[in-house]
Amino acid sequence: MSTAANSEQFDARDPSAISPRLRQARLGVFGTFFVAGFGLAAWLVNIPPVQEKTQISHATLGILLLVLGLGGVVGMQISGFVINRLGSKIVSLVALTVFVLAVNLPVHATGAVSLGIALFVFGLGNGSLDVAMNDQAVIVERDYGRPIMSAFHAYWSIGGAVGALLGAALQGLDVGLGTSVLVAAAITAVVGFAAVGRMLPGTPTVAPAASPAVAGSKSEDSAAAASSPPRTQPGIRGRVIAFGVLAFLLMMAEGVANDWAPLHAVDHLHQPSSTAALAYAIFAVAMTVGRLTVDRIAHRFGPAFVVRYGSAAAAAGIALVMVSPVFALTLAGWTIFGLGLAGVVPQLFTAAGNISSTGQSIILSRVVGAGYVGALAGPALIGLLAGRVGLNLAFVLPLLVCILAIVVAPVVTPLSVPGTGVKDADQQADGQPR
Repeated sequence: MSTAANSEQFDARDPSAISPRLRQARLGVFGTFFVAGFGLAAWLVNIPPVQEKTQISHATLGILLLVLGLGGVVGMQISGFVINRLGSKIVSLVALTVFVLAVNLPVHATGAVSLGIALFVFGLGNGSLDVAMNDQAVIVERDYGRPIMSAFHAYWSIGGAVGALLGAALQGLDVGLGTSVLVAAAITAVVGFAAVGRMLPGTPTVAPAASPAVAGSKSEDSAAAASSPPRTQPGIRGRVIAFGVLAFLLMMAEGVANDWAPLHAVDHLHQPSSTAALAYAIFAVAMTVGRLTVDRIAHRFGPAFVVRYGSAAAAAGIALVMVSPVFALTLAGWTIFGLGLAGVVPQLFTAAGNISSTGQSIILSRVVGAGYVGALAGPALIGLLAGRVGLNLAFVLPLLVCILAIVVAPVVTPLSVPGTGVKDADQQADGQPR
């Protein structure tokens, strides 16, 4: 793809022409992503004391974490349809309210049943907020005129890190469980509601008006497309499925590092737990740094370039982890793996949000939901595979996923300039500059 074509994808404009209102909306999306990660961390860092308080086993906790995931998937699908009618700003406000209130529920649970209910409600809020903020991010990025999606996702990671540090600090000060979570929830509410207030109205999109060259019968076709669900429009369903499968697989690979990197260092390289924790830490830092920088690459070379070469780097990184005989080299492998994966999923979300002029939020909810399921399923699949072939060899699964993503990367190449429906003749399948 030519550089000029990449600019056309985002209707590139003079940065000085960006309105103050749009800049405020961008800050609002940054803030919302931050508090989403921050609030989730308030639960994650308190899992051990909650488990002790409720006296549940590890097996029961594992099942209840799946209930949290189920609530997230349900919330994502519901919010997609509601956003399509009311817009992402309103849904972000409602979802954030549920999220802030529900994060307090698990710490007051007295047993498995009450904890399961609390986690399901928390999952509803978390999943709904996830889709709403990504929908708003697509709108702001489209209006901004250049890729900024990866930076939004970086702030989710930053929020998670800050939330985890706060939680650890409050635990170190012997602050009560309920009080520590309440403090985190209050910060989430103050920052979150201020951020959502800066968002764009997010009015549901409609089919673009027909150009003079295609006036007449074409306008009736556009009206029909606007009233029909996304799945009935030609070519859309296949691309939505492709994006969903890719999101599932790549977030599954990301989840592998989240859950198994430290244990791999312990089992395979015989590192102490305190040292092994560096494996996940360096992966998380690499993901954050990558997401803060990859938007410029996407703007210059296109989304397919990011998916293809990011997946190639991730494949090289996980392969290095598998063959490394020393911990320092393993850390280098996790760094490369994180940098490679950093910008891939945000490209999928941008592509999904711009695939159609109608039903943006519904399509996005399906793709985000598929990725969410992948993130939940990945660690479990690795665990099952590790039980048969060993943890190190089980990493062949994310390796194959990354190789597959290299092959199918061109699917994220936009077929038309957003808002026009006009196919870009300069676009090439490989997404590379020429």
